[in-house]
Amino acid sequence: MPLGEFELIGRFFRNPALETAGSPEHVTLGIGDDAALIAPSVGKQLVVSTDSLVLGTHFPADYLPGNLAYRALAAAVSDLAAMGARPLSFTLALTLPEVDEHWLQGFAEGLAEAARDHRISLIGGDTTRGPLNINVTVFGEVRARNVVRRADAQPGDLLCVGGPLGDGAAGLAVALQQALPDGLSDQARDYLFQRFWRPRAQCELGLELAGVASAGLDVSDGLLADARHLATASDLALHIRLADLPCSDALLAWPAEQRREWMLGGGDDYVLLFTLPVASSRCLDVWASQGFQVTVIGEAVAGSGIWLDAGNGYEQVAQPGGYQHFQGSSNA
Repeated sequence: MPLGEFELIGRFFRNPALETAGSPEHVTLGIGDDAALIAPSVGKQLVVSTDSLVLGTHFPADYLPGNLAYRALAAAVSDLAAMGARPLSFTLALTLPEVDEHWLQGFAEGLAEAARDHRISLIGGDTTRGPLNINVTVFGEVRARNVVRRADAQPGDLLCVGGPLGDGAAGLAVALQQALPDGLSDQARDYLFQRFWRPRAQCELGLELAGVASAGLDVSDGLLADARHLATASDLALHIRLADLPCSDALLAWPAEQRREWMLGGGDDYVLLFTLPVASSRCLDVWASQGFQVTVIGEAVAGSGIWLDAGNGYEQVAQPGGYQHFQGSSNA
């Protein structure tokens, strides 16, 4: 007998692995009622963000359901990390063309892994029939004075990134089984595949940035595109040095021009891009000692737009690069 909506939820999504993956003390009422109740800690504010994943737009047709679930939740949680917030809970709205119990089992297992890795609990959601779509809403908490926004960067601030760039785009090439460089090892191929399908939101770094970084966001649309969002919101210019962009060993298998394209405009890296007041630059050594791979890639200056030094001095970038919904994609 086919599973109905409530049987589906009960079998695959109502379990301790998902409902207690985060901090249960914040969930006053979880799955099973008309709505959930969550309570942030005293003196803190809720941070809320919603992400949707659509087949063909956000992920290719050849996928494992567990990887898809992991990617969906991690991408949403990355928005909390960008605000300096600690993850609390999330809801899932899942649209399915049909009930496939094998698919649902794999999806639920991947979702539970992502929930455990990011310490965030499932508290409710919805299921319905239709074209495949995964919609995740995440809730976090942060002290009001510590929120990291896009709009507060100041001229003179250092521009920093929390990890290597270009791996997400290279990982997509691996996932799509495109022609790969001869020098790409099996270990590097697996690393890049995981960077695309199972990215880790930088929650721990985000908590370090709360109250310290002057502005920030996560790199999801590509470095240049997301840097433009930050520059526009803060009403200043950002200078970026190409030679200082961090690159993984795996990405070195590709020619320099391809690496440049992916590092500047590839997207899907889910590392934090932020500005740091010079007075707080001592944090860089502290973070390095804690294992964070933070790299200074430029600075904020008076003016507007994004300026790139590719070896011959700074030149303004005319196109933002990255993916824009309803406008297609543009390369850096």
